[in-house]
Amino acid sequence: MTVTAWMAVIVFAATYVLIASEKVHRVKAALGGAAIMLLIHATAAGSAFFSQESGVDWNVVFLLLGMMIIVGVLRQTGVFEYLAIWAAKRARGRPFRLMVLLLVITASASALLDNVTTVLLIAPVTFLVCERLALPVAPFLIAEAMASNIGGTATLVGDPPNIIIASRAGLTFNDFLVHLAPLVIVLTAVFIGLCRLLFRKAFRYDPERAAEIMQLDERAAIQDKVMLVQSLSVLGVVIAAFVLHPVLHYEPSVVALLGAGLLVLVTKITTDDALREVEWPTLVFFAGLFVMVGALVETGVISQVSRAAAEATAGRPGLTTMVLLWASAGLSAIVDNIPYVATMSPIVADLAQHVPGDHNVLWWALALGADLGGNATAVGASANVVILGIAERNGTRISFWQFTKYGLVVTVVTVALCVPYLWLRYLM
Repeated sequence: MTVTAWMAVIVFAATYVLIASEKVHRVKAALGGAAIMLLIHATAAGSAFFSQESGVDWNVVFLLLGMMIIVGVLRQTGVFEYLAIWAAKRARGRPFRLMVLLLVITASASALLDNVTTVLLIAPVTFLVCERLALPVAPFLIAEAMASNIGGTATLVGDPPNIIIASRAGLTFNDFLVHLAPLVIVLTAVFIGLCRLLFRKAFRYDPERAAEIMQLDERAAIQDKVMLVQSLSVLGVVIAAFVLHPVLHYEPSVVALLGAGLLVLVTKITTDDALREVEWPTLVFFAGLFVMVGALVETGVISQVSRAAAEATAGRPGLTTMVLLWASAGLSAIVDNIPYVATMSPIVADLAQHVPGDHNVLWWALALGADLGGNATAVGASANVVILGIAERNGTRISFWQFTKYGLVVTVVTVALCVPYLWLRYLM
């Protein structure tokens, strides 16, 4: 590697240590790291801001922006209070039942929408219901971020890396549904069982609060029925456009921005009120992270590491698939699974030409490794970063290590379960 490449590695590693240790706020660390990458010419303005391969992924940034505005408008209708009371009553105030209900909703919605949109919608409900039942909110938010990543693995639109993979490999919505959805159902069930063990200290049942919840009327929580109908109508159109992406060919970011603009236009909400709900620090953090990872792409660091791993398998299908699966899980946890998949996709496309057998198994290994590996750390997936940002905005601090100590366990178990699935279905 060149001197610049080594300097980029050092800057990235140092920034990651600062984020992990929380000595410096993650937004400061990401912006500082991005600035240094530009300073040492590891990347340039053109690459950092305009390159599809190594620049800021504006599709992700504007998808988040649009959905944050939509969720902000929805929040003012009282619908989240309604859902919080409804969920608590359905669970009869039992904490674990409540978590199971929220996780199933999160995983299912993530498959139909995308995982970032889902956590934006479910997090406000979680805060409200946990407050009502005097439960610690952090375990619920962490579990929901992970459930969104697992559920999002099932479909083309569920997780941003899947969209990249589908574009590169020529895979359809139905391809993901047939090949990954059955496994994701099993992984979700296993994950719920893990949550019973990992978060057992959070399941404190308070009979008095549960009784109070059962007396509440969720319908009384709705504050503005007209705005609720308007908001849900726009959200329904946005969701339909997400699902129909293979037909309409509108990027999710465009759909989200159009939906946000339409909602602000047709409702009585002011522009200031709509923008006040946007998690600006989260968007800035993503931008800084994309620039840093892009610098590793520009200097050839990620390509060299990935190619070295591929060459070590000597073209053997089984070994290549397993190395790709576990390497993707590990690297996605460090560099965020979106830029990782963007970097690896051309490498996998080239690798598929030299490995005998079903070439699509390599794409499934990349998707599973990247999507599930995103659970390993607090910065491994977009949903994780968004959850941390929402938590901080609402006065709940979830540290990097608080998330990661659970994420590593979940990642190892879920990725390990992918091994027999891939081997028996594609490699035997």
